Order: sequence, then C-alpha cells, then structure tokens
Amino acid sequence: AAEGFDTVLDLLLHLPYRYEDRTRVTELDQPLNLGSWVLLRGRVESVRLRRIPRRRMSIVDCFVDDGLGKLKVVWFNHRWIHTRLATNPELYLYGQVREARGGTLQLVNPEIEEVGEEAARIVPVYRRLGRFGGRRLRRLIEQCLPAADGCRDPLPDPIRQRFKLPVLKDVLRQLHDPGVPEDDESRLRVLGELDSGSSKYHLRLAFDELFAFACAMASRRTERSTCVSSKVDTSVVDARRVRELLPFTLTAAQQRVFEEIQTDLASGTPMARLMQGDVGSGKTVVAALAMLMAVDSGHQTAFMAPTELLAEQHARTLGSFLDPADHTVHLLTGSLPAAEQRKVREGLADESIRVVVGTHALFQESVVFHDLGLVVVDEQHRFGVAQRQAMAEKGRAPHLLVMTATPIPRSLALTVYGDLDLSIIDELPPGRRPVRTHLRFEDSRPKVIDFAREEIVAGGRVFFVYPLIDASEEIEAAALKEHEESIRHAYPGVGVEVLHGQLDRTRREKAISRFRDGSAQVLLATTVVEVGVDVPEASLMIVESAQRFGLSQLHQLRGRVGRGDRQAWCILMAEAGLGDEARRRLEVMCGTNDGFEIAEADLEFRGPGELTGVRR
Repeated sequence: AAEGFDTVLDLLLHLPYRYEDRTRVTELDQPLNLGSWVLLRGRVESVRLRRIPRRRMSIVDCFVDDGLGKLKVVWFNHRWIHTRLATNPELYLYGQVREARGGTLQLVNPEIEEVGEEAARIVPVYRRLGRFGGRRLRRLIEQCLPAADGCRDPLPDPIRQRFKLPVLKDVLRQLHDPGVPEDDESRLRVLGELDSGSSKYHLRLAFDELFAFACAMASRRTERSTCVSSKVDTSVVDARRVRELLPFTLTAAQQRVFEEIQTDLASGTPMARLMQGDVGSGKTVVAALAMLMAVDSGHQTAFMAPTELLAEQHARTLGSFLDPADHTVHLLTGSLPAAEQRKVREGLADESIRVVVGTHALFQESVVFHDLGLVVVDEQHRFGVAQRQAMAEKGRAPHLLVMTATPIPRSLALTVYGDLDLSIIDELPPGRRPVRTHLRFEDSRPKVIDFAREEIVAGGRVFFVYPLIDASEEIEAAALKEHEESIRHAYPGVGVEVLHGQLDRTRREKAISRFRDGSAQVLLATTVVEVGVDVPEASLMIVESAQRFGLSQLHQLRGRVGRGDRQAWCILMAEAGLGDEARRRLEVMCGTNDGFEIAEADLEFRGPGELTGVRR
C-alpha cells in the first residue's frame, strides 16, 4: 500500500518494462560473446566463499560444467548462494558474460533456477516496488496471476468486439507470462512487440486508459454545462471600443479567438477555454479584452502567473491597457510587504479592487473575492491540477481562460486539456522577423563574444542565459556566477546586469529596468527570463549549455528576442562531446521557428507524461 498498490489488480497492472529471452540453453562448446546474456544448464563444482573484510565484500565463485565445456561463475555480496549451490549441484544459470582478469570470460551475478522448474521461457522484468524486486517480485506476481481469471472486464463487450480487442484476463496473463513460439522468427517478433509495447495486449490497456480519460472529460463537460455562470455583457467591448483602446489592429487569428471567447462568456455556462499561441502572438491582449468585458459587467477578474517576474510584467501590460478604461490593476505576490498584501486582500473582499494579477499567493485561504467572474491562468502547464481547481472554487462557477505559449500540438492539446475548449492564435503580428538560430561549440566562443559586441555597438541588447546560478559538482553545466567576471571583462564600458531567482524583488526590478531603458546592454540570467521580460531592443540571446534545456523551454527563451524591428539571433552554445540525440534536439531548434513543429519534436523526444492526475 505504501507504493500505492492496494489490490491484487493493482499488482497485476504493474507491467514488465522489458522481457528477457530465456528460451534457448547455450552450450559451452560454442563461442560466447562478451556482454551477451546466456542461459546455461549444468553442474556446479569447486564452490568457494571468500570474505574481504577490508572492503566489506563477500565473493562466491564456482565453475559450471554442462558436459561440453566449463565457465567460471562469480557472485558479489550474495553469501547465501554458497549454501544453495551446495544443495543443488545442477542448476539453470542466467546472466551476462563479462571479462575477468587475464582476459578470460565469466558469468557475473547470474540468476538461479532449479532444474525441474520452467527455465526456458520469456521472462518479464519489473521495476522495483519498495523492498520487492527481481525474482522475488516476479514470484509474487506469478502467485497473483490466477486471480486474473476473476477480474471483471471494465470494457463493454460491444466496444471490445468492435475494435477486436482481447479480454482483460488474457491481456494480464500474456503480459506477465508470455507464451513461447516454436520457431525463431515468431519468437523474435513476439519479443519485439512486447519490448516496444506494441503488442495487441498493450494496445488493449492503452485503449482502456484513453477510453476512461474520454469518459472523465465528457463527465466534466456535462457537469460544467449544468452550472450557471456569472452574466457577462459582451456588447460593452464592441469593435469601436477595441479600436479606441488598442494602438494597433488585431490579427485575424486574434479576432477569431476573441469572438470565440465572447460566445462563451455570453452563453450562461462557465467558460473553460485554452488559448494557445506561439511566443509573441498576442494572447495577453485577447485576455485583456475578456477581462474588460467581465469587469465592465460588474465582476472581479484574477490573472494568475507562475512567477513574480511574469506577474509584475503582466501587471504593467494589463495596466497600460485597462487604466485608460478606468480600471486599476493591483498586484498580489508573496514578496509584497505584509501591509500591502493585507490591503489588496481587503479590497478583493469588499470589491473595491476589481482586477488583480498574482502568483500562487492568490491560492491562499485568506484571499476572498466578493464576486469573482473570470480567472485567467498564464502558462497553465506550470500550475498543478489542484491549484487550478482551488482558484476556480474562489468564485461561483467563474469563467476560466487558460493560456500557454509553450506550444502543444493540436492533437495533444485536445487530449491533455480534454475538459477545455481549444482556441489557437496561429498568426504573428505583421512585421515580425523570424529569429535566426545557430548551434555553436566552445571553439567558436571568441567569435560569439565578438558578434555580441557588434550587436551592442549597433544598438541591440544581449541576453546570456545559464542553466545554473552557482557551479555544481553534480551537474556539468555552465553557471552564471562562474561566467560573470569574464563577461564583464569582455565588454568594458558596457552596462551588465544579473537576474536570477535568488535576488530580492528590488534588485530584480532594478536589473530589468536598467536593461529595458538601455542603461545596461547585457543581461546575465537564468530561466527566470523564460517569460515576463519584454524588451523590444533585445536582438541576441546566447544560451549556455543549451543541451540542458528542453525544446519548449528553448523556444520560450528564444521568444525574448525579436520583439522589435531589428533582426534577432539566438545562439545555442553546447559541449563538443554532444550526444547524437542532444544534437538532433538542438538542430530542430535551428531548423524552425514554428512552435507547433517544435512541440511535435519535443513530444517525440520526451513523451507525453501523464495525461490525467497530478503525477509528472
């Protein structure tokens, strides 16, 4: 139960992560390949137990003789095997062939099966469960297998038959105890399907998960449709008012998504919509229009951001838009002085404050809204499931608009956010130039430093982004503090600021302010600048140890440059000994600025994670 396994069925659904082919006994008159896994059958002889107190180690060794040849066998720190070998002279041994001193071959730490047991078979290998692992866990699951016959199949027969899916009891038996095909070709095919998770038995369980997920999402939608939401008069923000408030024209994609939100807000049931758009596509403007409609209709709105830096940025942006409409934007974060936090909480409770932008501080029980009508959540994937729910419960079925700039392919978005309607802003504002991205290695650093100097002289500003603040013995990656002095030395007379999560709010604001107004032309930062730093003059981003970042994160970081009229550049610095997969990931970044294409690649490299619940 401590591992989350409460029933026999829970244990049977703990599937093998790989399978070992123990279907053929290897004979010792045949040559053995170093590193190969072999099943031997023979008599053991010359069994010894040696103890090495100085190293706190015990060694059991012997020879196995199958009548055709002999091979040395060694167990490290398995003292009890000495007794078992003495009482069972003939055994099956399964293990890996390794090289001993002198270049001879030996079998190291093999698993033992007694003759008479069914040793020649395809053997499942499981991830450890607490103190249960290896053969012990396999035996435990084998003892539970008869219970599979009594498992009620949750999938209705008509659905199962329509898709030609096997029954659950057969699925469990085959995955834990696969049959052994007679011919080699069929055996290799079955092993390949089992190891890749593409067998019809794996597909049946995958179907069950997706079917249950679809049912849960349908249930959520039905439940939401029965709720009565706050009434929003969408006519208060018509085309004329949008033209008056905005110094630019909405793109066709922004207009389309805005109209979808208007329809939701006027429907009488709570809106639950995911607005997805690439970096710089203008999601915040659309969210601001939705907030204006809610506030003008007499309701409060809350805008949630995952970091204080992003919350501060959004408070400024929304303020510039909503202040002319006579709505003051207030900020609530954990680093605000207690007196200011108390003042904001009191204003939310008595409705004197109608618009608030905040971080996780908005989840506190002490934060009470008088009439919360709309919740906007930015970078939704960085909030937990429970956090989003806690915010929604602070109002009477408030409308919910969640946004993400981290690109998610449409198919994945519909699956992961199945309880949300989906809107995509798939168009960038006119005049935006694509950021040019290049992969460079340490031998190119002098050229990269010179290129950054040229950008500074030409009026641009430069980000240097690091995965670490301080150097680490555990993680081999560039650290900000380690590079700070060399960067300052490389650019004498140039303003250099530092920005990371260990700084207090005052120092953070000073660093951003100096970088924004041009007093500093270089900003050394960690991923706190991934979102929330909008400086149109920034034209170059240099990402150190770029292989340490995910593709979506790199795409977000790259979105900090190219927000003005200048051509922008992103240089990914990496180690010379880069692995093949890491190189392919970074080459994807260099090959496209399309966030959706990057998301597809990220999904392929990293997998989808867990689609429901709170585990990652």
